[in-house]
Amino acid sequence: MKLTVVLPKMEQIEEYKALVRSLFHEFSVEVATDADELMACMPETEILISVVFVPVTREMLERAPRLRLIQVAGAGIDHVDLDAARELGITVASLPAVQAISVAEHVIMVMLALRRGLIHVHNALKQGQWPYSYWMGYADDLYGKTVGIVGMGNTGRAVATRLQPFGVTKLYYDVVRLSPEEEAQFGVTYMELDEMLPRCDFVTLHFALTPETRGIINRERLFAMKQGAFLINTARAGLVDEQALIEALQGHLGGAAIDVYWEEPIPANHPLLQLPNVILTPHGAGITRGAQQRISQALVENLRRFVEGKPIEGLIIQGTR
Repeated sequence: MKLTVVLPKMEQIEEYKALVRSLFHEFSVEVATDADELMACMPETEILISVVFVPVTREMLERAPRLRLIQVAGAGIDHVDLDAARELGITVASLPAVQAISVAEHVIMVMLALRRGLIHVHNALKQGQWPYSYWMGYADDLYGKTVGIVGMGNTGRAVATRLQPFGVTKLYYDVVRLSPEEEAQFGVTYMELDEMLPRCDFVTLHFALTPETRGIINRERLFAMKQGAFLINTARAGLVDEQALIEALQGHLGGAAIDVYWEEPIPANHPLLQLPNVILTPHGAGITRGAQQRISQALVENLRRFVEGKPIEGLIIQGTR
């Protein structure tokens, strides 16, 4: 069976190609790292392992008559043309929970770093300064602060769990409200988004990108946030108005931690790169070594189940091929 695996371009690509081929040794494996390579593989591909960095378009799917399964190696599926997959009878599945732990730990890390001014102090020390007065005047605790979680799926719940020892107030907004038992379990209180934002010292985004959530954090909502608050986005860049965020970071917000971008890789002249109150990471919050191991195990198991005709995890579309 022909398996095509999409990998992001990286320096150690040959090592990862060898690893992929060893993981899926029972398949005939091709590896693609960009849209052109993926397009060339599609006519023979029967199973596609997809990542967010390379869109899976209608044109690609229409050139893949043998394609039976698109298995996304993560939770986000907005890079796949789901309407085309459904029309063509292609099964689509994701791995909704495997990265939640890693992303949640990343969120806690950047919350602490933002609230302490860690990056500024680190850079000042490396430049020969002794920023003790800055540290005294700026650094603060998470204790007693209010955190707003936008989206209480697997990752939002993992964030709420990991915030429990910090003594924060946890608010949340989601399209579907949790049950009272779940709210008690995670120690969260529901609020409508526009009511919640002005109350929060931190807002962390964990929505999937859909037509309904695109641009949900718009200019009005960014400037409705508390003066000096922090925004964390490890979900999708499209949730936020890019230009409004850049403006809000120049006097209204205290800072932001951004892991996802409107264009990836982020252009070298992007305004975010010039702002001193922003922590930037390369769309890697969920790609720790532990997460990679969990992803690999889940992929192998789901593909095995699919080939054997058994129900698979994370089913999005049940195909007919």
